[in-house]
Amino acid sequence: MAEHADYPAYPVGLRLSGRRVVVIGGGQVAQRRLPALIAAGGDILLISPSATPSVEAMVSAGEISWERRPYADGDLAGAWYVLIATGDTSANEVASAEAERHRIWCVRSDDAAAATAWTPATGRSEGVTVAVLTGHDPRRSAAVRDAVVEGLRDGTLAAPRNRVHTPGVALVGGGPGDPDLITVRGRRLLAEADVVIADRLGPRDLLDELPPHVEVIDAAKIPYGRFMAQEAINNALIEHARAGKAVVRLKGGDPFVFGRGMEEAEALAAAGIACTVVPGISSSISVPGAAGIPVTHRGVAHEFTVVSGHVAPDDERSLVDWAALATLRGTLVVLMGVDKIGAIAEALIAHGKSPDTPVALVQEGTTAAQRRVDATLATVGEKARSEGVRPPAVIVIGPVVRVGPLSGRP
Repeated sequence: MAEHADYPAYPVGLRLSGRRVVVIGGGQVAQRRLPALIAAGGDILLISPSATPSVEAMVSAGEISWERRPYADGDLAGAWYVLIATGDTSANEVASAEAERHRIWCVRSDDAAAATAWTPATGRSEGVTVAVLTGHDPRRSAAVRDAVVEGLRDGTLAAPRNRVHTPGVALVGGGPGDPDLITVRGRRLLAEADVVIADRLGPRDLLDELPPHVEVIDAAKIPYGRFMAQEAINNALIEHARAGKAVVRLKGGDPFVFGRGMEEAEALAAAGIACTVVPGISSSISVPGAAGIPVTHRGVAHEFTVVSGHVAPDDERSLVDWAALATLRGTLVVLMGVDKIGAIAEALIAHGKSPDTPVALVQEGTTAAQRRVDATLATVGEKARSEGVRPPAVIVIGPVVRVGPLSGRP
């Protein structure tokens, strides 16, 4: 009879809900495998003298049971599935032999050839489980798994799905500009959309990936230029959703951070239109990070405040307490404030902020056109003008500007 290794593994899905699963060893392998076993609903018993902090947390949460001792013959009684993951080869062999005697499917982390089951590289997307086995090459298995799951998630891999087409609107945060920084869910919804209403600050490169049948509506609100009134945007969302379309409102950053996302959600609710909010990576944190600026740093800043600079400090419409902000020791992040930065700096200085406070302006952050201009509160107004800084730009004020190897000097 040929050796077991001469035959390919037979793929099967185990239904472990309510069934005894024994895990021998509480180290890194168990830490990686336990979450999926817990998600499968297994009645899990861990047998190990010790465990990693993460595994201990699973015990504390009541997700698994733990007997703090080495494996002993007979521990597999009543088990349906066993994972052997200790550094003791002799103990692993004894446990594996017990599993063989009782015909229990057994995975061994130390010797796959001696096991009766292999753990595939597994991923999930929208109710689909992808499990890949490539013999004894786990790296290749993981690479194939990742490629398939990514294709399912972003829509580049077509897979028919039995689902009812549900009209509605998704308010999707597209992130700061780099198309790779949109969330997986946001990218998937774009791939499924019939209509996309996009902002100027949304990740424009993603629009090129849309199928030809998708209607793209430009909702760009270019400062001091052409704009699509908010009411018109709301009406377009409602109109297309009522026509039975799947609509994505693609916005830059996060839809609820100075994005008027709540106004659109309220209009949709008033019209009885189903609305899904997909958070996005906010430019207030991601853009400084891309420019090498941490908005907080140990011993430098224990807080950061994000404000809108689209209204000048002396404008009666302003809701920002600039006097209070001037007294804070942390980081101040200003969005939509390029043309008002001179007035903002003057207000902060007038209320006690040091003129030498470092400032960085990061234009078109996370994109190929990103650039950073450094200044101080005393010089930032003139520096922004002389350097031709234009929107979109994120302004960071505080000592964190000078933290790190990428820091600039005004």
